[in-house]
Amino acid sequence: MFFRKLCLFPFLPPLDVKTKFYNSEMDDLFLEVQIQNISSSTVFIQKVSLELSVMYTAEELNTVNQAGKDECTFGTRTFLQSMEGRQYLYHLQLKREFPEKASTIRGLTEMGKLDIVWKRNLGEMALLQTIQLERQAPGNGTIRLSLETIPDTVILEEPFHITCKITNCSNRKMKLILKMCDTDSIRWCGSSGRYLGKLPPSSSLCFTLTLLSLKLGLQSISGILITDKLLKRTYEHGDVAKVYVIPSMLKIKS
Repeated sequence: MFFRKLCLFPFLPPLDVKTKFYNSEMDDLFLEVQIQNISSSTVFIQKVSLELSVMYTAEELNTVNQAGKDECTFGTRTFLQSMEGRQYLYHLQLKREFPEKASTIRGLTEMGKLDIVWKRNLGEMALLQTIQLERQAPGNGTIRLSLETIPDTVILEEPFHITCKITNCSNRKMKLILKMCDTDSIRWCGSSGRYLGKLPPSSSLCFTLTLLSLKLGLQSISGILITDKLLKRTYEHGDVAKVYVIPSMLKIKS
């Protein structure tokens, strides 16, 4: 009499994959993917592909331009030695037909998936490892302030302009007033207490501000106060962005 014995061997993928999302000041989104070979043998990476949800488009930032040609940052090397890793970077942009919907997203959201096709050095057929991408949407609260345009560098004590966008993330109408407070390095130009108008739920409005810097180097833009007249509530926005301040060439020559 014979007894059949079944032995279960757990299969552990040789690749450890970590993903992280980054939000920029200009409302863009970046995805960093870290892939590490945690097995004791060499693993060949055949393909890494990103499939996003319908709201986003992706641009790969894993190439460098050399002699007019785009080449992979990893060269022609397609394998990972034991405990070796590499990083992939993607620039995600919201499609034009979904600008207002993105501001109402809350909690954990599905962003798509990452497919990695790999095989070992023993001639076995390639295997697919799929990573589901999830992102914790940033808490926007009731009102959200973002930047539309801002210069990279500005000249000391010369006015420059920034364009801001306010999004009403609540389910009620707002009547907004804008106030600006000076800091040690930044001075606002124009009258404070400006009425921005009514803002319906899940909608946005843009406005342009003029300011100047009194100090050189990397300076933080702060001191924007937005008050909702209906609730009599003020929202303070500090460290909205940073600008690099350079001296005037005319003053240097003189």
